[in-house]
Amino acid sequence: MKNLVFLAVLLFAFGSCKDSGSQSENGQDQSAETPQEFVSFGAQIDAENVIDAAAMMAVYADLKAGDTVAAKFQAPVNSVCKMKGCWMRLAVGEQEAFVKFKDYGFFVPKYLADVEVVVSGKAYVSKTSVDDLKHFAQDAGKPQEEIDAITEPELSLDFMADGVLVPASAITEEIEASPSETEGTSESEGTSESEGTSDSGATE
Repeated sequence: MKNLVFLAVLLFAFGSCKDSGSQSENGQDQSAETPQEFVSFGAQIDAENVIDAAAMMAVYADLKAGDTVAAKFQAPVNSVCKMKGCWMRLAVGEQEAFVKFKDYGFFVPKYLADVEVVVSGKAYVSKTSVDDLKHFAQDAGKPQEEIDAITEPELSLDFMADGVLVPASAITEEIEASPSETEGTSESEGTSESEGTSDSGATE
């Protein structure tokens, strides 16, 4: 009788462990399948069919001046314009892709660092002048000695992005209004002030 009771307890314990293990595995599977959340800037894009930085470097290697190719890739952010967030540099292999935003129509957070973003748009190569290189270095907050050391133009790996995805976890501050939204607000405020002045004059 004691043996039967002991056997029953053993079977119950084994069954409980098995169920617990299955639940744990299911939990891990569900966690692994949870897609990363992004905040979109510019045109609405998705994170499908994205190539990595190494593959993007291979694309750049085949480009010559005057060539353009549509691409969507994911890469780490090396630096962002500290003035407005109007450009960023992404690591592609041992080099950097210089990313600007189509029609100056949107910016990205100026504080982005140690994060990978997705960009969609056109890739091309161009020669960047010394003046432009110094200007970009100033925008990035580089020390004066480093700026003064720029004396030769460089072949730049460029990218004109129409849309950018930034991981939601990387957004730590309130998102600033886009240039178009800012202009719209200024125009609206200017109109209101003008109308107010006009009404005031009519009353007098």
